This record gives sequence, C-alpha cells and structure tokens, in this order.
Amino acid sequence: MTDNKVIYLAGGCFWGLEKYLKLIRGVTDTEVGYVNGKINGPVTYEQVYTDTTGYAECVKVEYNPEILPLKSLLDFYFMAIDPTLENRQGHDVGTRYRSGIFHSDNATEEDKETIETAVRETAERYRKIYVETGRMTTYCPAEEYHQDYLEKNPGGYCHIRPELYAYVISKNPR
Repeated sequence: MTDNKVIYLAGGCFWGLEKYLKLIRGVTDTEVGYVNGKINGPVTYEQVYTDTTGYAECVKVEYNPEILPLKSLLDFYFMAIDPTLENRQGHDVGTRYRSGIFHSDNATEEDKETIETAVRETAERYRKIYVETGRMTTYCPAEEYHQDYLEKNPGGYCHIRPELYAYVISKNPR
C-alpha cells in the first residue's frame, strides 16, 4: 500500500481549479489556500488580494500515486491552465493568480524530476511559459467560505471551461 502524497497547484482562482481537481480519480482530498508568500502565520483573502503578500491562490492536493501518478496529475493540471499567461488566468489578474507547482518537503527526487520534466515538455510547445516550480515554503488554508466554493455556489465564477469538467470525468472516471 502506497501512502498518499501532497502537491500544491496554483493556476488562477482556486475555486474552479479545486472543483476540477476533485473530479480526477486518485485525488483523495483538496483544500484551497495561499502558497509561498512573504508573511508568516495566517493571512486573509483580503491581504492576499492586495498582491503585496507574495502569496498565490492554490489548491493543496492529496493524491494516491498508485491510482494517479504525478505525471498524470500534472497532465490534467496543464489542461486547466494557460501556461503562457503571466500572473493571470481567465479574467483574474495579479500575482496572486500566478501559476505554479510546489512540492512538499517529503517529495522524492523522482517527484521533483517529474515536475521539472512536465514543465520542460510544456515549455517546448510554447514560446514562453510562466509556471513557477519549487518547494512549498509557506502555506495557509483559505477561509472556510472558500472551501468547496463552487459546490456551495454552483453559479459562482470560474475561469475553467465547463467542457473541461466533462472531459476529465470521461477520461478518468472515479
């Protein structure tokens, strides 16, 4: 039996990214939050929204690598974002909406290599991409009202194309 792993994925507004990632078979848990900022301790959405804290909105993803290898998870991630956009996704603009893949302290060298390979292969398809990679240095869960936001508010804003939700279900049913 393999232990679950954790990775932090940033790609625009965390509401839609969380909903999308939850649909992927092998994802065992998600939590939206703020990653790799300059302030220690809890931060609020209002603070992060100022783009002065250095934090990015992200989804903390727990996954079972026996069911969902990291490479497959990253393939799904790159389907959901536009890696050519700097500090934005959809209509969301600001450093808090930058894209990034951040590994946890217990990531293996193989995990880190998988991340770098996925980013390099994506970069080969475009002239320039904007996807940070590295270790998760700071993380703070977002407020409760942000957790599972689109489940609680089905008509809420989302930058992810609705057909992508159907696609992920058809390609990787739970």
